[in-house]
Amino acid sequence: MDWGSELWDQFDTIERHTQWGLDLVEKYVKFVKERTEIEQAYAKQLRNLVKKHLPKRTAREDPESKFCQYQAFLQVVRELNDFAGQREVVAETLVTRICVELAKYSQELKQERKSHLQEGRRAQQQLENSFKQLENSKRKFERDCREAEKAVLTAEKLDQDLNATKADVEKAKLQANLRSHMAEESKNEYASCLQKFNHNQSQFYFLEMPQIFNKLQEMDEHRVQRLKEGYSIFSDTEQQVMPIIGKCLEGMKAAADVVDEKNDSQMLVELHKSGFERPGDMEFEDFSQPMNRTSSDSSLGTPRGTLDGRLDPRLLGKNKVKRWPFSRKNKLPPPPLSPLNCPSSSSSPPSSSANNGPPSPKFTRDPLSYCLNEINKTVKPRITSFRSLRRGTVITEDLSHLPPEQRRKKLQQKIEERNRELQKELDQRDALNKMKDVYQKTPQMGDPSSLEPKISETLGNIERLHLEIQKYEAWLADAEGRMLNNRPDTVTRYNRHLDHASALNNNNCTHEKESPDAPLPEESQDTLNQPIYTEFDEDFEEDLASPVGTCVAMYQFEGSSEGTISMQEGEELSLMEEDKGDGWTRVRRSKGGEGYVPTSYLRVSLN
Repeated sequence: MDWGSELWDQFDTIERHTQWGLDLVEKYVKFVKERTEIEQAYAKQLRNLVKKHLPKRTAREDPESKFCQYQAFLQVVRELNDFAGQREVVAETLVTRICVELAKYSQELKQERKSHLQEGRRAQQQLENSFKQLENSKRKFERDCREAEKAVLTAEKLDQDLNATKADVEKAKLQANLRSHMAEESKNEYASCLQKFNHNQSQFYFLEMPQIFNKLQEMDEHRVQRLKEGYSIFSDTEQQVMPIIGKCLEGMKAAADVVDEKNDSQMLVELHKSGFERPGDMEFEDFSQPMNRTSSDSSLGTPRGTLDGRLDPRLLGKNKVKRWPFSRKNKLPPPPLSPLNCPSSSSSPPSSSANNGPPSPKFTRDPLSYCLNEINKTVKPRITSFRSLRRGTVITEDLSHLPPEQRRKKLQQKIEERNRELQKELDQRDALNKMKDVYQKTPQMGDPSSLEPKISETLGNIERLHLEIQKYEAWLADAEGRMLNNRPDTVTRYNRHLDHASALNNNNCTHEKESPDAPLPEESQDTLNQPIYTEFDEDFEEDLASPVGTCVAMYQFEGSSEGTISMQEGEELSLMEEDKGDGWTRVRRSKGGEGYVPTSYLRVSLN
């Protein structure tokens, strides 16, 4: 069914329908344009959100980047950035394939419709003109017929009139013949106009207008087809990015799956382990001795500063100070003699305890006193915090200002960095030597002597790096040796202290049996030489080793430009350098070759 045969008399209806179709196209274009604006605004907000939460510092400067929970968070943020990129792709595709193309097609459609309607109106105008001619000839024929009939009647009347002259009769007959002839000509003209009008009308309704209507129908159907394609593109564009969006969501899920709480706990230990030993037990200080015996210069219980057994009020005030090991305000006094070192009653010489009164009562060692005594025994005047250490201590080249464990790790990193630099210099030396051989064999390619300065510089760098590696290795051996020497068996020591305390309680060991000048055991003197830090206000950061992680190519990439490298989908690569904010990441292939690839094409897993 076509419009030309079925809608031959619905020109105005067809004109309104085609105009409605054009309005619908423009309405859909406007709808898609507003949708793209929403997508672009959404993508922009996501980009701003990602930019806000991405770290400002590099992974080497940010110690939190080593925790898998933080790496997973960054991965989620990067996947969201890729998700935002896909929203931008949707917006761009909709603008290009729908808004631009349909808007252009709508303008072409308007011109085509206008030409078809103008053609139809011209045909209507021609038919109307032909009908007017027919009406004019018809009226003229009718008028001439009446006048001819009137002239014939007048001639017959004169012919029958006896009073009429022959000339009047002849004149009337001549006039009647003339009118009859004019009526005949009008009749012929009317017949001709009628035939022409019928022909034009037939052409109009059976040929011209059907053709115009069919063209308008074809134009409208093509418009509907393009609108259908636009509807399909609207959904296909979304479906095309769904696999990539699905991979983004899978990347977020994978980032969540790699979070390991145990690994983060271990990482915290590795980052901030100082290598120091726990403080030893504190000695019990019996302040009841002056009340139980008379003054004796050789008695351990006699307070300093008095010779008559009475307490000095100044020392008494000092003794009231709370001796908490982690206090920020008070420094611990010099360590007193430990009651654990008192000689046994069988081996000690007679003391003045008999003269100074009864022995002091037995004591039981509570954990806090035990801890305080041990810290007094092992602690030198403490460093309040590493913040004050960093301000007041000069950072040395051998990193001796760091805690033992942190120093060992830093030295190992220095050695690894120097080894990588050394390998680069060795590769450069080999390349220069090969180039020099090529120049010697083919002098036209270059002058071998021009490479001598570069070779000399490379050899100097190699020698320098060898010396630095030896220096750092010596410092590392020294640091490891110190850690082994300063690492007593804490559990054995604690059990030994408990055994000593139990023996003291069972044997009623008293302070009167101990001389104030008695030497300390070797273990106690070794412990006195061990420094201890009781507070940590700042962390020491570690540099990431190279490569900094691994990554998997989610899509194929052809590295055609300089500095880039090609990769296949699913290929595993080594992550050499993270994205610096420009959208490119430096990777290394397992078969060799290093270069930059788009960050959005990778699924990154940091070490």
